[in-house]
Amino acid sequence: MERGSGMRGKRGIVWERRPDWQARMAEWRAAEPSAKPHGPDRGCDGDHDPGPTRGPRAFTLLPWLLLGMGAVSNVIHGETPNPWVGALGLLTFNSLYITLVFRAFHKRAREAAGTRWCLVVLGLVTCALALAYGDNWLLFFPLLGLATGAVLRGRELGRAMVGITALAAAISALHEGWDAIGIVYGTLLSGMVTGAILALAETVAELRETRQELARTAVDQERLRFSRDLHDLLGHTLSVIVVKSEAARRIAPRDMAAALEQVRDIESVGRQALTEIREAVTGYREASLAAELDRARGALTAAGIEPVVRQSGPPLPPQAAALLGWVVREAVTNAIRHSGAATCEIEVRGGAERASLVITDDGGGVGSTPPGSGLTGLTERLAAAGGTLTSGPASGRGFRVTAELPVEAAEEGNEGGR
Repeated sequence: MERGSGMRGKRGIVWERRPDWQARMAEWRAAEPSAKPHGPDRGCDGDHDPGPTRGPRAFTLLPWLLLGMGAVSNVIHGETPNPWVGALGLLTFNSLYITLVFRAFHKRAREAAGTRWCLVVLGLVTCALALAYGDNWLLFFPLLGLATGAVLRGRELGRAMVGITALAAAISALHEGWDAIGIVYGTLLSGMVTGAILALAETVAELRETRQELARTAVDQERLRFSRDLHDLLGHTLSVIVVKSEAARRIAPRDMAAALEQVRDIESVGRQALTEIREAVTGYREASLAAELDRARGALTAAGIEPVVRQSGPPLPPQAAALLGWVVREAVTNAIRHSGAATCEIEVRGGAERASLVITDDGGGVGSTPPGSGLTGLTERLAAAGGTLTSGPASGRGFRVTAELPVEAAEEGNEGGR
């Protein structure tokens, strides 16, 4: 750790200057949001909000307790009968209100039965104080509406506010007559507006969490696409290079010209692989079926396997051809590596609605081993496009890979798989 010049404080403590404190502070601030908890139980409390904007918090509702200052003044100046009863009622009301407000911003605590009972007791205390004293004590009804809006949601809030507003209207009319309309209006408005604002804040928090989850899913999908592409590219390319290198080594003692031809092929394959890897990294690579069939012929021939390629039907759309090109690459690579076959047949059949690809070799087969990551990835990729890929022992001897793909859905599936 770099340290700048230090200076000694009054008590002998050495305070060290750090010239990079601004950079360290920026790193700390950037890492701070990721350390905050996420999840469905966090509520809409700003202390748990990972986004740049903070939602309402419990402290937002505490200043509204100033509505009760008139009642406090009445108790202090002896204008309230039985002031000790009034003081005890004030203490009980404020304690219950603060408890409900803080519990309301945590979903699990808000939905607990104890919170509902606290709200019921708060309502009973409010009615008792308003009936006994009237005047300034009627302002506790809007506070009761605030607490109710903070705790309840949806239809439950609507039913509760209808009952509370009716009680406020009856008790206020008893003391104030028609002047009680302000208390009634304030009670209804405070509860419904508070509930709406907090429900909106919770919805925004859930949307933010959903957006972050979608971003993480997109990253995972891109990593999966990249790993599939690298597996398909490098696995096939390295297999061709190894096969051609072995062929060059075998024929070099008796035919140097043929060996040099194999070396030139190796150089060409390597250069093409570099280009494909760059394109795969940028995410714009499309495998060509015609190119893959040509490469498959060359790779199979170099490996001593006779290729037999058949194509029928109309030309395939680029997206369907790209998906089948990946299948050709993976299946031929597996045949070269594992089959020990003498012949490999590749048959492509195109149609107006569906396209199919069948690759069969007459080797020892690899059906007894679990499918590799290449075939698994191709199965998922074709399934995303509405197609299927099956593999297993062929009838008699050998191994067969069969891919079927709906031509019209290939475009969407290919983009999703990538």
